[in-house]
Amino acid sequence: MIIPREMAFIAAGAADDKKAMDIVILDLQGVSLITDYFLICTGRSATQVQSIAQHIEEKLEEQEVHMLRREGYREARWILLDYGHIVVHIFQEEDRAFYNLERLWGDAKVVDWRPTG
Repeated sequence: MIIPREMAFIAAGAADDKKAMDIVILDLQGVSLITDYFLICTGRSATQVQSIAQHIEEKLEEQEVHMLRREGYREARWILLDYGHIVVHIFQEEDRAFYNLERLWGDAKVVDWRPTG
């Protein structure tokens, strides 16, 4: 079984594949009972936000990680993908700035997800 941190890294890589901006993973372990990790990223348009969401879904499905729920897909201003141990937030720029989840969850540690080398 895939561990939550690895799930978050796969989702971040998938978002990066689709040119998501400002990809951040927050470690919520010990901070919240909601989930272990948030992945937060930004797309430039509704079409890109949907494309990022679809690609993350595909990459996690390949690892047999199944989504519990998805919200916001039709409007694509803020898509939420809930996988239990990780929750993915894909925003358009103005919505990300408005909701500012990084500030809201300021006690969470930011995880360096990019491969070294």
